[in-house]
Amino acid sequence: MARGFLYLAGVMDWFARRILAWRLSITLGADFCIDAVEEALRLYGRPEIFNSDQGSQFTSDAFTDILITKGIAISMDGKGSWRDNVFVERFWRTLKYEEVYLKAYESVAEARSSIGCYLEFYNGRRPHFALDRRTPDQAYYASLPLTPVGVPLNDAGILFKEPEPPLGMAGGEVMGSESRWLRVTVACGSGCT
Repeated sequence: MARGFLYLAGVMDWFARRILAWRLSITLGADFCIDAVEEALRLYGRPEIFNSDQGSQFTSDAFTDILITKGIAISMDGKGSWRDNVFVERFWRTLKYEEVYLKAYESVAEARSSIGCYLEFYNGRRPHFALDRRTPDQAYYASLPLTPVGVPLNDAGILFKEPEPPLGMAGGEVMGSESRWLRVTVACGSGCT
């Protein structure tokens, strides 16, 4: 913003680096973070693990109660430890250098619209080296081995494994099962624009 600050909360699928839901706010309360998480849960189902930093918006009872009531394990980063949430921190850097720092938004509405367009680009058209030059949408919607509901994840290394090539699922197709999201840890963070 040319004047003032905006706060962005994003929910990311760690495996695909895909932003599942996001919200923009002029205050750093828990409400906009809760809205983003509720949207991600509504659209993509329940993950096994939810990771965030220790910001007051993520440690609030209102925020953690949503995760606890849905039986989602909560993982929080160590205080000041950016490495614990490196995927989201890397996304904030990318967003700032490829979008936010290049523009001086005149209004919240302009920022919301421009960031929304960038997130469509980020998810749908921006290839990632870590995803074998695929976009987050291609990696997310590709057929991957699924963990059956109720089976615990015992292989945390799956997050750092080289992605398998897409098996023919076109971008934009929506999977009918919530089990896709169960393979990975999901992270939430908020960044200042």
